Amino acid sequence: MAQAQTAEAATSEILRLKIGFVLPALVDASERICRHPRVRELYPEYLVTSHCIIRASVPLMETARERALERADGDPIAAAVASYYEHHIPEELHHDDWLLDDLEVLGHDRSDVLARIPSPTVAELVGAQYYWLLHYHPVSLLGYIAVLEGYPPTPELVEGLVASTGYDRDAFRCVAAHAELDPGHSEELDELLDSLPLTPELAGVVGLSAMTTVELYARALDEVVEEHGGG
Repeated sequence: MAQAQTAEAATSEILRLKIGFVLPALVDASERICRHPRVRELYPEYLVTSHCIIRASVPLMETARERALERADGDPIAAAVASYYEHHIPEELHHDDWLLDDLEVLGHDRSDVLARIPSPTVAELVGAQYYWLLHYHPVSLLGYIAVLEGYPPTPELVEGLVASTGYDRDAFRCVAAHAELDPGHSEELDELLDSLPLTPELAGVVGLSAMTTVELYARALDEVVEEHGGG
């Protein structure tokens, strides 16, 4: 009897399956903010938390690039991800400034936002990435990027927030920009993942990075509701 042949799943598909196991927690956390009766008060706090996370994106990639370059001569995967980070860093520059611009529209001074201490959850979210990329392999950061750029807000969500908060549309420029830009970035990342001859261990750390990012990002959003959503 002939055995049925099945095509091996692409690396990016396997990663999305792993993310899918934990993604409902992040979706639920986002919806708790968007559907909250006090969403007008929560939205600025959501932007502050987003800023605390996003301002780490370029420094993370710069550190991952340097670590990858240190390993590149004897490690073709490190060489490939170093090239990817080199290309992607300019695309992510100043996105944290976009959030500060939007917060200024809402009446929040930039210096006040920068003076706020990021939460332990945000520090854990970002700090885990530094550990893996410095002490294991810089390919790990691709899992983090896959989450942050792989599930962008939809234009419909942006319009819903404009309507429900009553804020000027200029306070949503960063969210709207990511709704437009991130799908293309996500496709580029998937192409990279599928081109890399990852060992099971390296594929595993990318998946672990992604799933941890979902868990901690969801917790950070839940803390916005718990601390600023009222009773």
